[in-house]
Amino acid sequence: MGTRTFRNLTIPASGPFCRAVRLSVALAALLATPLGGCSFDLGSWGADKERAQPVAEKPTDNISARSVNDSQGYATRGQVLAKSGKTEEAVAEFDRALALDPYNVQALYGRALIYQGEKQHQQAIADFSAANGLSPQKVEPLLGRATSYLALDKTKEAAADLDEAVQADPNSANAWSARGQAYERLGDKAKAAESYGRALNIRPKDDAARSGLARLGKAG
Repeated sequence: MGTRTFRNLTIPASGPFCRAVRLSVALAALLATPLGGCSFDLGSWGADKERAQPVAEKPTDNISARSVNDSQGYATRGQVLAKSGKTEEAVAEFDRALALDPYNVQALYGRALIYQGEKQHQQAIADFSAANGLSPQKVEPLLGRATSYLALDKTKEAAADLDEAVQADPNSANAWSARGQAYERLGDKAKAAESYGRALNIRPKDDAARSGLARLGKAG
């Protein structure tokens, strides 16, 4: 059995405790950086009261109401398991949900976050993209996909997503702060400074945005 080291803590590389620590570390990192804001609490848009519609017509005749309800139950259980750090079990529930209803945004988004936490960014991007297609003009999947793009050094793609994210929700400090990082990487200091400034206007204690402005030689 191998080991994984998190800071100064060495633990077995497999098993439920390791998975819990990996997810906790990943989510803590997401929430502590300008790329944060993604969480398993999807809010009203993830619920199935008003199911998200894809841009293209979907074959709803092949998906029964019971399947949709069962799918939502699996997705909800997946969220609970994910929050507890039981990532394998959570993915299995999300997989079951999507087998019954491929258009379950909650399951797609939840599974994407787990893939992202496990650094499986291509899989995360695929699920975030599907969730975005089903829920256009929602900041969460755009911010999530941009996070994975930045992890893969696909900075232009990340910036494009973040441009759309701040249009979808101009009050998202996370989106503005992440946009600042993307444009800072691209060398566009004006857009980076503007984005960090907008993030601080919304969330004055955003240390990541303040640090970004300091790197750009701007007062926070």
